[in-house]
Amino acid sequence: MVDLPRTMQLKFLSNLAFLLFLNLLVKPFWIFGIDRAVQNEVGAEVYGSYFALFNFAFILNVFLDLGISNFNNRNVSQHEHLLGKYFPRIVALRLLLAVGYLIICAFAGFMLGYSQNQMMMLALLCFNQFLLSSILFFRSNIAGLQLFKIDSLVSIMDRLLMIITCGWVLFFMQRSTPFQIEWFVYLQTFAYSSTALFALAVVLKRGGPFMFKWNPAMLVLILKQSLPFALLILLMSIYGRVDSVLIERILPDGKEQTGIYAQAFRLLDASNMIAYLFAVLLLPMFSRMLKLKEDIRPLVHMASKLILIPAFTLGVICWFYATDIMSMLYTEHTLESGRILSLLMLSLIPMAGAYIIGTLLTANGSLKQLNIIALIGVTSSLIINGILIPKLGAYGAAITCLITQLIAFSLQLFVAIKLFKFTANRNLLYLLIPFVLISTTGYFLNSVNWITGGLSVLVLGGILTILALIPDLRIIRQLNVPKSEKSS
Repeated sequence: MVDLPRTMQLKFLSNLAFLLFLNLLVKPFWIFGIDRAVQNEVGAEVYGSYFALFNFAFILNVFLDLGISNFNNRNVSQHEHLLGKYFPRIVALRLLLAVGYLIICAFAGFMLGYSQNQMMMLALLCFNQFLLSSILFFRSNIAGLQLFKIDSLVSIMDRLLMIITCGWVLFFMQRSTPFQIEWFVYLQTFAYSSTALFALAVVLKRGGPFMFKWNPAMLVLILKQSLPFALLILLMSIYGRVDSVLIERILPDGKEQTGIYAQAFRLLDASNMIAYLFAVLLLPMFSRMLKLKEDIRPLVHMASKLILIPAFTLGVICWFYATDIMSMLYTEHTLESGRILSLLMLSLIPMAGAYIIGTLLTANGSLKQLNIIALIGVTSSLIINGILIPKLGAYGAAITCLITQLIAFSLQLFVAIKLFKFTANRNLLYLLIPFVLISTTGYFLNSVNWITGGLSVLVLGGILTILALIPDLRIIRQLNVPKSEKSS
């Protein structure tokens, strides 16, 4: 008889390995080769204005989805037969939401006093957010059907297209004018629309045929069930992204300060993408396991070791070598962005933990508790940012980010311990011992060449992650998993 929780661990590991392989193959080229090159081309002030508008559109994109993708992922994972019922109706609803989203963004942009050029850029970014939101919705159906490898391919398709197209414009095309930030946005539109069409084709092929018809009663029911997800996403987006918007609006040199902040935030965002991949895989798995009343603790422990030890490793490296890293990547403001990076990358540790615990609570339907925690996060972020940004500029926003993420993760962990009766056991040692060893190594190597020191800490973190996983791998290896379990 197959041990289902252990089988789910095996499925998680195999699909995670494939997902990480694809993303580590593509996304570093995107982050460090394309996105970084664009900022160096256009300068901190121009990119800072774009970055603030992008995050503004990102925060409000909850009105494009209203939690439907998370609700859909959880439901399809637990009841695959509902795909044909929900999908065509949700598509119609999302088109209506897109119109409402554009109106809300235009009104909010007007109230914030954006210029005509900024409003035009905002309109383009809003359309791109619609495309990106559509991709995530289609992926929620693909993941809900447990088609994880196809979902992995879709997850890197837009970035791969951007590397090809934007890379050609940046490095190979003969240009008579400097690179324009608008070109960057247009190329994103092409990449997102191509990926959305491909993901839609997969859903139609694997989940169809669908009967598209208007059913207001069903749409109201879907909205009622998804609104708690929408509130959660909105609140988390605010305390995760509002810092750059506040920097740009509050400070006299806000655009430049936002560009400096963006240099450091880009590395946090890149690392956060990897952590997000865990949540993409874990949500449908946790949802199915909870429905079948399986023990989720082994999967939680394994995922925690896989994500928290690397996150802590990166945090230690950036704490000691932040300025050196910024000097290697950028041509201006490297000292300021280095100070910001050292704090932002420490924020990665609670953020990574929240991707596991928060995803588990989402799969469990604990939306009330998560929304209360997120509201506390928003309140903390706005208050602390309001105090620190006028005094410390972008560095104050970095301090706020670390404090807010620590508060949110601590509260999520407290709720999870109460709900699932988690106890401190030897799995805690598999995290504490690596944390101590990595911190000690980083401290003693901080005076050596940053490449030597950083690589040493990175290699140590990788070794300790593997050692911490040995007990799980030994048990999984003993399983005789049926072929049907491996195929998805």
